[in-house]
Amino acid sequence: MSQRIAIIGAGAVGAYAGAYMVQAGEDVTFVDMWPENVEAIRNAGLRVTHLKDVPEFSVQARALHLTELQQVAREKPFDIAFICVKSYDTAWATQMVAQYLAPTGFCVSLQNCMNEATIAGIVGWGRTLGAVASSITVELAAPGHVKRASGKGGAAHTVYRVGEVHGRATPRAQEVARLTALSDSTLLTPNLWGERWTKLVANVMQNGISAATGLISRDVLLDDRLRHFTARLGSEAIRTGQALGYALEEVLHIDPETIARAGEGDAAALAEYDRHRLAGANKPGGGAHRPSMGQDMMKGRRTEIEAMNGYVVQQAEPLGIATPANAALTALVQRVERGEIAADPRHIHDLGLN
Repeated sequence: MSQRIAIIGAGAVGAYAGAYMVQAGEDVTFVDMWPENVEAIRNAGLRVTHLKDVPEFSVQARALHLTELQQVAREKPFDIAFICVKSYDTAWATQMVAQYLAPTGFCVSLQNCMNEATIAGIVGWGRTLGAVASSITVELAAPGHVKRASGKGGAAHTVYRVGEVHGRATPRAQEVARLTALSDSTLLTPNLWGERWTKLVANVMQNGISAATGLISRDVLLDDRLRHFTARLGSEAIRTGQALGYALEEVLHIDPETIARAGEGDAAALAEYDRHRLAGANKPGGGAHRPSMGQDMMKGRRTEIEAMNGYVVQQAEPLGIATPANAALTALVQRVERGEIAADPRHIHDLGLN
């Protein structure tokens, strides 16, 4: 292909998807803010490993420090820029790469949370697409090494959902879907906003609680009170998304209405919720992954709690929807992040919201 691709943020998802693009012969440039990561990719290549089923491989790839991106001004501009940074870095990262886009170039949010509006505020809605990575379970384990805590999703679970903000199946959306499909199963969706909020609900139910407790997903799910608290979190987020008009998809392979009712105290729905979540936790390898916010907390990095659980609270307030579980978890994670308290499951137990 003659197009030039930029991956802005060679973290877990950006490195994973980008490595497969390089392996397929695409013209990819990684741009990252972690110097050791850039140097590792340059010197030893980008290494990809999976928990099962997929052989390890490495690719030699072009990687630039932030301070080196300006050299692209002397080169052919980028046709596609995948924005793969944390939500709080979206604005400056988009502004940085925007000046190196071709006249017909565009940006793709390959991130958690709802960042398309931020990107569009810089490059315009006509140059903004979205790509949701669902249950991809990847981690940047070390500089130049991305690890996936599973095999591939394949036909059993569609990992990427790519779409235009207006929902139409355009040639450029099909091209982005082709690129993400190099690494795993991809759906070209007419429901980008519903997919986005669906992924937000899943993150709201898993990320912050790992950061606040220090637990991996399985250990959260095997604790009755913590598991029921995740239903409360999901219920508040689902009701908010529904009030905003989003058409939600299955959340963690569960009907969103089941999660919503479970979090609201419906005994039958809670039993169904428990059955699904415990089955997932008890299967081989199930829930052994630490969600991205839990990883960030362990590494001393800033979390995305304000863009996840905090965002639900922010969006729900003008609608008159109560979100006590998400508000409480947001405050807890912020306290752990500031070092005021240590991560501990008792923080959630003591809330009495489960």
